[in-house]
Amino acid sequence: MIQRLCVLGVGLIGGSLALALKRSGAVGEIVGYERDPLCRAKALSLGIIDRAESGLADALRGAEVVVLAVPLGAMEGLFQEMAPLLKPEMVVTDVGSVKDSVVTAARAALGARIVDFVPGHPLAGTEKSGPEAAFADLFYLHKVILTPLPENRPEAVETVRMMWHRVGAEVVEISSTYHDRVLAGVSHLPHVLAFALMDLLAKVGEPQDTLQFAAGGFRDFSRIASSDPTVWRDICLANREPLLALLEQFEAELHTLGEALRRGDGGKLVEIFARAKAARDIHYNA
Repeated sequence: MIQRLCVLGVGLIGGSLALALKRSGAVGEIVGYERDPLCRAKALSLGIIDRAESGLADALRGAEVVVLAVPLGAMEGLFQEMAPLLKPEMVVTDVGSVKDSVVTAARAALGARIVDFVPGHPLAGTEKSGPEAAFADLFYLHKVILTPLPENRPEAVETVRMMWHRVGAEVVEISSTYHDRVLAGVSHLPHVLAFALMDLLAKVGEPQDTLQFAAGGFRDFSRIASSDPTVWRDICLANREPLLALLEQFEAELHTLGEALRRGDGGKLVEIFARAKAARDIHYNA
């Protein structure tokens, strides 16, 4: 059991983790650090946290485990601010969608305390944000990726692993570089494509006129374009190189499709569509 958990950022991810840990009985007190007074008040009123702090030193005092659940763009500054406040064996983890950039920032700021920082990323979320979007089942039966560092104390890794197990998540360990390459394809690129499609439709006509004809398929695909633009700006910039490489490959795929359409080559279209269908069916219908 974690006697005192400090959650830095009490939005969808941080708030959902707090609620899930409370429900599982895996935590004593949860302290929430949030600079926005409205978010602090909302998290308290919803019972997500037991105590709210606007000062980092007060938030970290006495914590056994600290979870960084802030946007990627805020990670570096927060590592620098918290570094002199961390106590020996105070376990720190994060929920960032990109890992190499977070690890680089942590190494630069934490020094010897890097032994207790275990990078993590829960593969769960919605297009909503803020404390009011949090719910206790968010991570249940979802994967959580940990990318442990060579310097990590085994006890720190085990603490973070067990924390996620207690909320019903499946924990997988991979390297940070492999994480970023894989997530560029299955998370970051799809968000970019959804944003791009909605932006295109907004430019070519009146969205309200066009979207009245949208059915379930369009809603499913475009849902993630409702995600926080600032959060996704930070993610795309932090994982720039893997994402750029995939965008270039995707442009080539679109060019191939376009050429098939110009030629009226139905066989080529069926070949591409069938290969895509088979790949998806194997994964989701197994």
